[in-house]
Amino acid sequence: MSRNTVQRQIILEVVKNMDTHPTVEEVYLQIHKIHPTISKATIYRNLRLLAKHGAIRQVLLPDEADRFDKLTSQHYHFRCKICGTISDVDVEYLAGIDEVVRQKYGLRVDAHEVVFKGICKKCNVI
Repeated sequence: MSRNTVQRQIILEVVKNMDTHPTVEEVYLQIHKIHPTISKATIYRNLRLLAKHGAIRQVLLPDEADRFDKLTSQHYHFRCKICGTISDVDVEYLAGIDEVVRQKYGLRVDAHEVVFKGICKKCNVI
């Protein structure tokens, strides 16, 4: 990564201090309270750059805004279909599945993403 700008450091600190998997908009709203001159475009560009260089993770969900994760280790996520919350799932990362796909289909797999979908504990109150 090129030079570590003050803006990039601010953005990284905000993501690291959030206990959610924030969207660009959520990061922008946090930063805008204290640093109103930092634009949403700057935040988006720097979030993608931080993810590209492994300082944070980008979580891609079909048909949803990109989200960002302070945990950089390989892990899975759960998305509640009622409240939309994204949470980490602490189960063993199945690294061997990449090799299975390579052998079966001849594809070079660098990583895989799994998002479990259902109803979280908070919403599962009947």
